[in-house]
Amino acid sequence: MRLSSLPRCAALIAAVMLGGCASPPPSHQALDVEIQRLMSAAKVPGLSLALIENGQVSYSRAYGYANVEKQQPLRTDNIMYSASLTKAVFAYTVMQLVDEGLLDLDAPLPTLLKKPLPDYPAYADLKDDARWRQLTPRMLLSHTSGLLNWRYINDNNKLDFKYPPGVRYVYSGEGLNLLQMVLEERTGIPLQTMMQQRVFDRFNMKDTSMAWRKEWEGREVTHYAKDGTAIVHKRRGSARAAGSMDTTIGDYANFLAGVLRGEGLSAKAYKEMLSPQLPIVSVQQFPSHWPGDTDLWRGIGLSIGLGWPLYNSPLGPAFFKEGNDDGTQNFALGFLTSRNGIVLLSNTSTAQGMYLPAVEYVYGKTCLPWFWMNYIPYDRPELMGLQARERPVVSAGCGG
Repeated sequence: MRLSSLPRCAALIAAVMLGGCASPPPSHQALDVEIQRLMSAAKVPGLSLALIENGQVSYSRAYGYANVEKQQPLRTDNIMYSASLTKAVFAYTVMQLVDEGLLDLDAPLPTLLKKPLPDYPAYADLKDDARWRQLTPRMLLSHTSGLLNWRYINDNNKLDFKYPPGVRYVYSGEGLNLLQMVLEERTGIPLQTMMQQRVFDRFNMKDTSMAWRKEWEGREVTHYAKDGTAIVHKRRGSARAAGSMDTTIGDYANFLAGVLRGEGLSAKAYKEMLSPQLPIVSVQQFPSHWPGDTDLWRGIGLSIGLGWPLYNSPLGPAFFKEGNDDGTQNFALGFLTSRNGIVLLSNTSTAQGMYLPAVEYVYGKTCLPWFWMNYIPYDRPELMGLQARERPVVSAGCGG
């Protein structure tokens, strides 16, 4: 079976000018060979891949090992940690509530909570900073609240604002977890139940949950650090909007396919979710609370939507989400015009080194903002580390 709708031209525009691609799309067999080559080069023990064509899952495959020591092959039904890919599913849930009039994206936080935010023990650090009153669900969902990613990043382990609310993209798991608290308090429904009913059931995600399930025993992957040290799969006992979801490659592919179809949202809510809220001006995504602006990403229109970063690719408007943790690096990318997309789930901290070449093997030139994402290719180690931020790199022909 061929990937009939996956162009491999250097750029879609060039393909149109030349009357077609210079070479045919890759077969599944050729794709499998290339993925395994990249895994070997980037030292990736296990990887699952799925492709979506025109809003439908067209191919899925698992490569390598779920457990290297036991030589246990990775299967498509192995339970894998989604990490921050959870945030995209949470965003889809939130937009359904907005659609139904249960949540106003622009309502100030004081109108949404039963008591002042600092009166909740988890947010007592903000008692002397009235800026919490300016926060809205839109800011929290678009990472523009000004709150840093996690309070433990600060030397004093206290939560604070790094920027005024609504002025800059600063990736914030804290913000997503705060919005979770708002939703649970207003609806009286636990997040796990809410997401199960609104997303997991809708998209036939039978092996996806915001908390560990006992029946998964023995199906979970072992994770691996950069040095190859094994990390036991954590069995998370409670739902966290910023990242607690376990899933399979098939389940997450079903979700991305549903997003590409716009299923479950009105046209208005769907457009709102995938519309720019603010341009992204940081050199790299992490640490995004550091000062300093750049125009490097203006050429591709890199911006933040509601739950998803957005940009303009040679294949049309695109949205994506990454999900990283110790021993986990995942990626999901969708193209709105063709309704094509790709999901990559791994059990290692080395996988991001192969994601750019893997994506461009399938789609050709995508102008993926890989340097901003820190998706430094495995063969460009000189671009790793904070010192590389002084000389950021933009792919040729992709603005900057």
